[in-house]
Amino acid sequence: MNKSYDTNNLPRIEKEKFEFVNRGERISDKKFDDKPVGYFKDAWIRFRKNKGSVVAAIIILCIVAFSFLCPLLTTNFDAAFMDVYYAKKPPRNMLLSNIGIADGGTNRDFSEKSLVKAIAIGMAAEDHDGTGDVTLEIGMDSAYQPMLKIGEGEEYTEIKGAKPKTIYPGRIENYLEVGFMYKSIEQSEYAKIVAWQAETGLQILYPLIADNEYNLDSSDANNWYKSSKGTPVSVDANGNITEIKYAPGMVLEENYKRDADGNPIYYEYTGGGDTTTAQYKVRVLYYNYYTYMNGFEPEYLFGTDSQGYDLSLRMADGIRLSLLLAICVSALNLTIGAIYGAIEGYYGGAIDMVMERIGDVLSGVPFIVVATLFQIHLANRVGAVPSLLFAFVLTGWLSTAGRTRTQFYRFKSQEYVIAARTLGAKDSRIIWKHIFPNSLGTIITASVLVIPGVINSESMLSYLGIVKLGGTETTSLGTLLSDASKLWTNYPHLMIFPAIVLSLLLICFNLFGNGLRDAFNPSLRGVEE
Repeated sequence: MNKSYDTNNLPRIEKEKFEFVNRGERISDKKFDDKPVGYFKDAWIRFRKNKGSVVAAIIILCIVAFSFLCPLLTTNFDAAFMDVYYAKKPPRNMLLSNIGIADGGTNRDFSEKSLVKAIAIGMAAEDHDGTGDVTLEIGMDSAYQPMLKIGEGEEYTEIKGAKPKTIYPGRIENYLEVGFMYKSIEQSEYAKIVAWQAETGLQILYPLIADNEYNLDSSDANNWYKSSKGTPVSVDANGNITEIKYAPGMVLEENYKRDADGNPIYYEYTGGGDTTTAQYKVRVLYYNYYTYMNGFEPEYLFGTDSQGYDLSLRMADGIRLSLLLAICVSALNLTIGAIYGAIEGYYGGAIDMVMERIGDVLSGVPFIVVATLFQIHLANRVGAVPSLLFAFVLTGWLSTAGRTRTQFYRFKSQEYVIAARTLGAKDSRIIWKHIFPNSLGTIITASVLVIPGVINSESMLSYLGIVKLGGTETTSLGTLLSDASKLWTNYPHLMIFPAIVLSLLLICFNLFGNGLRDAFNPSLRGVEE
C-alpha cells in the first residue's frame, strides 16, 4: 500500500546552514587513495598490522645482526682464541660491571679454609717483595682480590656431636680466582717479562713457594702461606704451631723459597743449553700474565664455554650456521617442491598418480636414519654441513610439494583459469601467472616454517652427537647445549644464553611465518583488519 507524504509539513532547513564546496576540495577526513595497490605492497600493509609478527621479525633481525656484528666488534681475538685457564667463566665486562652486571662473579658458600685461601690471592698479589707482612685489610683492597663480597658467618654441624663449622656466604670473581700458577718459560722470555713489568708497573713474577711439610700441594701456586691440614698456621722459632683464624688484622705467614741470604727466589733453572734456551720455572699472577701475553684484560660478554672459547663468538658462529643452513634448505625445498607440486596438481591423472607414488616412497624414509648415514659415509668427503644439507633436502621438499599440489587442485577449476585457457593462454602462463600467485601465501608460510624446523632438527642432531659441529672452525647451538648439559648446574650461563637464543629463533620464526601467511593471502586483499 503506497502512502503519500505532505512535504509542506516537513521541517525546513534554513539556507544559512548550507555551505558551498569547491570542486576538488576534500569533504572527508578519511583519505581515499585511487592509485592501484600492488600485490606485494598490499601484503606489506597487512603484515605491518600484525603486531606479533612485526615484533618477531625485529627479534629475528636483532639475532641476525648479533651473529654478524659480534665477530666484527670483538677485535681483540677471534672465535679460535681459547684459554683453558679461563674455561667455564661467567660474563665479564668492564663497563657493565660498574652497574653490577657481568662482573665475572658468582655467589658461593665458603668454609673458613676456602675463604682464607681465596682472600690470600689478593694478599699475595700485594706482596711484591716477598716480605709476607700483608694484612687482611691490604689484601681486601687489592685490585686482584677475588672476593667481591663476604657475608656474616653462620655455624652449623654436619653430624650431631661433631665440631661445628662456620660457613660464609660470599661472591667471588672467577677470573681473579685463578690466582697464581707455575709456568715454564725460556730465559729470554723471562727478560721480556721483567722489562714489561718495569714499563707497565704491573707485576707478573712472584716468589716461588717452598716444597716442605707446610705446603700441602706443591703443584698449587696459591698455597703461598704455611698451612697444616689445610688450615693456615704460624710457626715460631721453637716449631710451635698456632692456627690462624679469619679475623680483622689477619696476617698469613709466608712459605716462600729463599736463598742462603734469605732473599725470595723468583725463578728456578730447569734445563736448557744457552742463555736463550734455558728453561726457567716461575710463579706468575695469571691475570697479569694473560694481559702480557694477549695485550688486553680478559673480557667475555657471555662468559667462556667449557673449553675456554668466548661464548658470544661461539654463539654467533652457531646462529650463522643454523640460519644459513635453514635458509638454504627452505629455498631448495621451495624450488623443488613448488615445481613438483605444480606439475602434479595442474595435470593430475596418471602424471599425478606416478609422482605421488614417488613421493610416498621417499616420505617413508626416516630423516634421522638418512642424516646418520650421510654423516657416516658422506661427511668425510664433503664435510658435515653439506652432508646435513643433502639429508634435509632429500625428503624435505615433499611437504611443500603436497601443499602446492593441494592449492593447484583448489584453484585450477576456477572461472578465471577456465577463461585464461579459453583465451589460449599456455599452461606455463596459467600455472605461474594465474594459479601460483593464489597459492603463494600457503607456500611461503610453509617455506618460512621450514626454517625453525631445520634449526630445531640441526640442534637436536648436534646435541645428540650425530652431527659433529664442535671444532675450532664451526660450532652449533646444539653442540653448546650438549657441552653445557653436564655442567649447567654449576655454570648456568653455559646453558642459559644458547637456550634463550634457540628458543627465540623457533618462536619468532613461527610467528613471522603466520604473519606472512596472512599477508600473502589474496582473499584478504582490501580487507580492513
